[in-house]
Amino acid sequence: MSNPTEKPTVSLIIPVFNERDSVATLYHELVTILQPLSITVEFVFVDDGSTDGSVEQLAVLANADSRVRVIEFTRNFGKEMATTAGLRQCRGEAAIMLDADGQHPATLVPELIKHWQAGKEMVVGVRTANQSEPLFKHVGSWLFYAIINAIGETKVMPQSTDFRLINRFGVDQFLMLTEHQRMTRSLFDWLGLKTEYVPFVAPPRRHGLARYSFLKLLKLAMSTFVANSLVPLKIAGYLGIVITLFSGLFGVFIIVEKYILNDPWGMSFSGPAMLAVLNLFLIGIVLSCLGLIALYIANIHREVSNRPLYVIRRQRNIKLSSSEPSI
Repeated sequence: MSNPTEKPTVSLIIPVFNERDSVATLYHELVTILQPLSITVEFVFVDDGSTDGSVEQLAVLANADSRVRVIEFTRNFGKEMATTAGLRQCRGEAAIMLDADGQHPATLVPELIKHWQAGKEMVVGVRTANQSEPLFKHVGSWLFYAIINAIGETKVMPQSTDFRLINRFGVDQFLMLTEHQRMTRSLFDWLGLKTEYVPFVAPPRRHGLARYSFLKLLKLAMSTFVANSLVPLKIAGYLGIVITLFSGLFGVFIIVEKYILNDPWGMSFSGPAMLAVLNLFLIGIVLSCLGLIALYIANIHREVSNRPLYVIRRQRNIKLSSSEPSI
């Protein structure tokens, strides 16, 4: 157990991909902002396969400051993997994740720490506006959160970002999750931590252009839908049930109207029309069977994800029964 008189350690986890012109500026800004605080700081930069000299710039910082640690990937594995690597390597009682491009305001870091010291397990930056965000990204972001909260098993705060503080308990629980296709913010929300939200306006990037293309964002969104909801898997089954019921009732209506009531309304359903209804009914049966198979695939998905069955924050006055072995 750490000495209560010691300063708590806060880890700053910063994924880097071709941000040579930004990392030094961000580092010096954070040093200045955090210096008055009664904390110990470590910087964990994770280079995600940069090709512009970012690693050399980070090496300069690491040689000048022992608090700077640099993790260098062999190639570009993506921001989610870089964030995970930083969380796995950090040693602080709390970890703060922020981007190297300056769009996560470093000036808000003390406020995140203040909420953590007040007892919150997670403090999340919520982007209220982005000064440089194109229209398609703004609309796409709104649509993403609308869909994920409609079909997802875990609710996600709209416009929440990776700019957040996680306490040591939350980091340790996160590291137990084993998904390869992951969106870190949704996994943290799944843990159910005590959360505070801090709004901010994202400033323009300091240098260069955004690294996430439309295709990358679309891929990340689809991975998130699949990881957090089984509704897409069940769509075929739902569609099959609707088609089967509609075509079945319509087929019964045709038989009664044409052969039992001798066509009293003069509808004169032709052979091809009845064949079309029969085909529609059979398609509904096939889709319903696919939906049944989807239920089994959903069970496989849950097992392969291998998430913990539950998350325990703490235990009080828990006594083992006589039949339970002590550890």
